Amino acid sequence: MFGQKLKELRLEKKLTQKQLAKVLECNQSMISQWELEMCEPTESNIRRTALYFDVSADYLLGLEDEGGGKYSNSFNNFNNSGTVNIR
Repeated sequence: MFGQKLKELRLEKKLTQKQLAKVLECNQSMISQWELEMCEPTESNIRRTALYFDVSADYLLGLEDEGGGKYSNSFNNFNNSGTVNIR
């Protein structure tokens, strides 16, 4: 999910992977790998990305929508029996 969100945000700002890499203090190949979901960013990279794009880390990780609302199918909806509580 992070890769998809990252690419969307990068394209909205009309940035190349190389330009974003410079901003996030990493290399272009790392941006490419994140966007292709080949590897996951570190906590510090998630934090830096969230600050740059002015979004939450939860949004980048697909745990909330753009408005800050939590998705109803989050892990918090599971109970100890392994079933899901639908609200």
